[in-house]
Amino acid sequence: MTTIPTINLGNNGPLVSKIGLGCMRMSPVWGSPANDENESIATIQMALDNGINFLNTGDFYGSGHNELLVGKAIKDRRDDAFVSVKFGAIFYNNQWIGLDLRPIAIKNFINYSLVRLGVETIDLYQPCRLDNSVPTEDVIGTIADLIQEGKVRHLGVSEVTADQLRKANSIYPVTALEIGYSLADRQIENDLLPTAKELGIGVVAFANTAEGLLSGEMKAPLASDAYQNHFSRFQGENLIRNLEKVELLKQMAREKEYTPTQLAIAWVNAQGEQMMPLVSMSRRSRLPENTAAMSIAFTAEELNLLHTHFAPGAILGSTYLQR
Repeated sequence: MTTIPTINLGNNGPLVSKIGLGCMRMSPVWGSPANDENESIATIQMALDNGINFLNTGDFYGSGHNELLVGKAIKDRRDDAFVSVKFGAIFYNNQWIGLDLRPIAIKNFINYSLVRLGVETIDLYQPCRLDNSVPTEDVIGTIADLIQEGKVRHLGVSEVTADQLRKANSIYPVTALEIGYSLADRQIENDLLPTAKELGIGVVAFANTAEGLLSGEMKAPLASDAYQNHFSRFQGENLIRNLEKVELLKQMAREKEYTPTQLAIAWVNAQGEQMMPLVSMSRRSRLPENTAAMSIAFTAEELNLLHTHFAPGAILGSTYLQR
């Protein structure tokens, strides 16, 4: 399997693998069934064995199920794992019903997370979003307090604007920004990515295949129960036109003898040393393919072609990333 390089997460930040393992899909999310627990645990442990130490979870993934899963996987090998936890989302009957970012709630959330994970300290702790329902000073200040108490090592933020990122960083140094980013979703290039680079903040980029659009495996129309049907990008004529755009990526993948998914991950990886592709996997069989993407190189001509073909706005319709 490919040797995984390491990077500092942000300027002078902790040393982590250049690719992260997203654990969300191992748990029931939006009402989906849980994956085989033994296979999920084995996948996490195989990732650790092969140098992927960044594990991404959330206290609301499967109502705590995901943290329990990660906790089982890292039992007796805590030092091998860098654990990133998101908090703040409230679900009821598998439906999102809002955020709770009150300091009293954050202090409650983290104690449950520490117990479920079976750890004394969470490496990276971050609100899943900031929505102005609670002053940013109170949210970030509470995490800063948890860092002082030794319950958290580093502060992260997720799905924020450039202004929110600047404000959070002015209250307490932000180590990492978690955000959706792919060839199909490049809107953050205008201001958010330059802001993160200016401030020396690492970028943890999820949804590298744009919810499967860039995988080369999607066909129109989608199955009636596919969660992507909620977004106009995957509906009707939009989906047909978008899949036509993906044909170029499929052709390049054939020429380079890789898969479209590998090229999608590799493109994110190529966007800078501060950039970590966060790849969701729930089966060991996916690890070799996804880690091999980290060694793919593009020529200047290939990158120019991809950037032109997938220019911002080239993909029709919206997704949840464009709130």
